[in-house]
Amino acid sequence: METKCPVDAKCAAEISALLTPPSPLQLQEYFEEIISERKCHGIEVKQDRNLSKGVYGTMEFKEGDLIMKDKILVGIQHVPNKLDCLVCGNCFQFIESVEYQIGRKLYLQSLGVPSCNGCDEGECSSSSSNNKVRLSEGVIEALMNGELVLPYSDHFPLPSTVRCPGGCEEAYYCSKSCAETDWESSHSLLCTGERSESVSIEALSKFIQHATETNDIFLLAAKTISFIILRYRKLKAAYADRSELSLLLEAWKPISMGYKRRWWDCISFPDDVDRSDDTAFRMQIQQLAFKSLQLLKAAIFDEECEPLFSLEIYGNIIGMFELNNLDLVVASPVEDYFLYIDDLPDPEKEKAEKIARQLLDALGDGYSICCQGTAFYPLQSCINHSCCPNAHAFKRDEDRDGQAAIVTLKPIRKGEEVTISYIDEDLPFEDRQALLEDYGFKCRCNACLEEDPSKK
Repeated sequence: METKCPVDAKCAAEISALLTPPSPLQLQEYFEEIISERKCHGIEVKQDRNLSKGVYGTMEFKEGDLIMKDKILVGIQHVPNKLDCLVCGNCFQFIESVEYQIGRKLYLQSLGVPSCNGCDEGECSSSSSNNKVRLSEGVIEALMNGELVLPYSDHFPLPSTVRCPGGCEEAYYCSKSCAETDWESSHSLLCTGERSESVSIEALSKFIQHATETNDIFLLAAKTISFIILRYRKLKAAYADRSELSLLLEAWKPISMGYKRRWWDCISFPDDVDRSDDTAFRMQIQQLAFKSLQLLKAAIFDEECEPLFSLEIYGNIIGMFELNNLDLVVASPVEDYFLYIDDLPDPEKEKAEKIARQLLDALGDGYSICCQGTAFYPLQSCINHSCCPNAHAFKRDEDRDGQAAIVTLKPIRKGEEVTISYIDEDLPFEDRQALLEDYGFKCRCNACLEEDPSKK
């Protein structure tokens, strides 16, 4: 039986308005502003006759050129990854020091906390594995409190840690500016500290626990709804004479630009579920979303923004991430540090390795874990798929935060569309088409047209 949410019926007109696609003029104006803000010279966003968006070059690009760096609209670090990487909760760059990052990892290992070494959920092994060298508590403590300074670590400086302004012990930042930005954009409603502006910290904790145990995409949805509510409140303070709906639509505008479908309609079908159980599976996902929504509503509900707490809106927000998200990846300075030591000439290497080798043996394979999460990027989400793409999401050595970097794979002519691959483009034709079904389209790129057996 389909799950019913009372807010969907009560706010049907408002929900319909929120989910109405923006006009071509609204879309053009929005993305022109975004491109100008990000200084992404050489590209534009255009719609085709089917109102599908695409990114096009307005200049020529050479192979290896940076096309754009796109800032996150909303993003999160995956919950298991927080145990391995201490990063800024706003820009996602690593913070504190290389010594602290290493000491923190080793301390958590000593407590038997599992380390998620880039594995799939549920496949994490204990970081206190017996094949690792154990270091004394004194060494670990000295790393964390700054008493032990590693050779050449000054080549990898990191910003000092700034704590959450709300007093929680879950969010940390690289600067006061990042802390304030995150607080004002979403975290003030999602903070579990004493200065939290949530309706109920107890309810918020239950929501976070449910999301952690089921799917942390709910945390991303909560961040989005908080972002809209706080934008709405700022707009209301500035434009008190405008109607609640017009203010809500304005606050919703950045989200309106993303392609959306309901999560339970577009979620990738698991390999371990029989295709004959499709309907039951999607209803189960809908029920899971509804439970999450009810927990979130108890935590941050705002009566003037009630349509945001409809299951239809919640499902479309999560579906937008399912269809448009990009992996958030930031390389670890710890890995960079050990690679630097390994590349030193003798005798510097021999001297530095006396301590570095002990740390590396204690950390095991987990030394190289990067910051991992998921995020929605306004410009990147407009880039269409091709199985023979001319660009890819690629972080250069200097890209040390959560921004998306899109780099060319081959020369791009002026007026040519920029494309990336949403999947592994080296897979056989049938496998690629099956994976792309979840995105709601059948690929007709040059590679697929050439490999399609029905065309031969």
